[in-house]
Amino acid sequence: MSLEAFHHSEPLTLGVELELQLVSTHDYDLAPYAEDMLRLMHKVPLPGSVVPEMTNSMIEVSTGICHSSSEVLGQLAQIRDALVKSADKLNIAVVGGGTHPFQQWHERRIYDKPRFQELSQLYGYLSKQFTIFGQHVHIGCPDADAALLMLHRMSRYIPHFIALSASSPYVQGQDTAFDSARLNSVFAFPLSGRAPCVLTWADFEQYFNKMTRTGVVKSMKDFYWDIRPKPEFGTIEIRVFDTPLTIERAAALAGFVQSLAAWFLAEQPFTPQEDDYLVYTYNRFQACRFGLDAVYVDPATGGHMPLRDHVLQTLDHIARHAGAHGASSALHILHSETALGQNDARWLRDRQREEQLLAEVSRQAALRLRGQAA
Repeated sequence: MSLEAFHHSEPLTLGVELELQLVSTHDYDLAPYAEDMLRLMHKVPLPGSVVPEMTNSMIEVSTGICHSSSEVLGQLAQIRDALVKSADKLNIAVVGGGTHPFQQWHERRIYDKPRFQELSQLYGYLSKQFTIFGQHVHIGCPDADAALLMLHRMSRYIPHFIALSASSPYVQGQDTAFDSARLNSVFAFPLSGRAPCVLTWADFEQYFNKMTRTGVVKSMKDFYWDIRPKPEFGTIEIRVFDTPLTIERAAALAGFVQSLAAWFLAEQPFTPQEDDYLVYTYNRFQACRFGLDAVYVDPATGGHMPLRDHVLQTLDHIARHAGAHGASSALHILHSETALGQNDARWLRDRQREEQLLAEVSRQAALRLRGQAA
């Protein structure tokens, strides 16, 4: 199978996908209501789409093509409001967060779709453990070579994305001591991690052809990379974000991606190279484990600094580009909360300390997605 041609897209356009939890309002455990939710949601005209995910207690919603983070927020608000109405009819709730805090993976059921069943046969229990919830952000690129440059420039900011979106401290009733435990599940898959450092589409096509000849890969969907090209959309897709607890934060993260991309296209600030990846896995681990309190190793200089400081410096540095694309308010949200050391993982832990019961934490998180909780 040959690699699909890289389609045209308008540079710096955005698309956002959110994987969301469906929970019972009786005990706030995951509930197998994906099919019922999809049936109700398909009756409502909305931007984007609502589709099933790997197991039947989760769904994925997507925006259409957006030009700004405020447009992302507007579309997500429409979809969220329709989700809430549908969930209320079924006596369930919809929740954000990268993991459900106390669900047991062995109780999950694979959604009845051929690709999911095929993956279940291949990956065994890992498929049910893939009941995790992420945000994916697509950013439009001028052409195929520009997309690969964009991908590898964005890779320096993977720790920033992880720490800002981290919302998965709890797994199977336990505090993992990670801000983002979700990514540990992703890393178990053999084709996860980073993309190969090639900077031209011709070289990437050659790599793809080698991989397909091995029989390990059939399409781009088989790569679970942190960032991957999406030639059918003319985008790159950033996949390391945990699903935030609010649509406001989801839109703000999209604004951050767009502002970084605008900086890259306008100023071409550095040329990626293989040595950038010497500290990639270490930085990724630090951000997953410690969130904004992580240590960041600068790939260019080897210098160490608090990740929180590097996030704040980056937000300040790209503020001009954010302003040009209507993302100033998005970056302001992220700047204010980063300065306080606040992310969704911190919010979840604070609620658990106050409430003790993780079911109550999930109930409050459900209200938060609806826009009804502090």
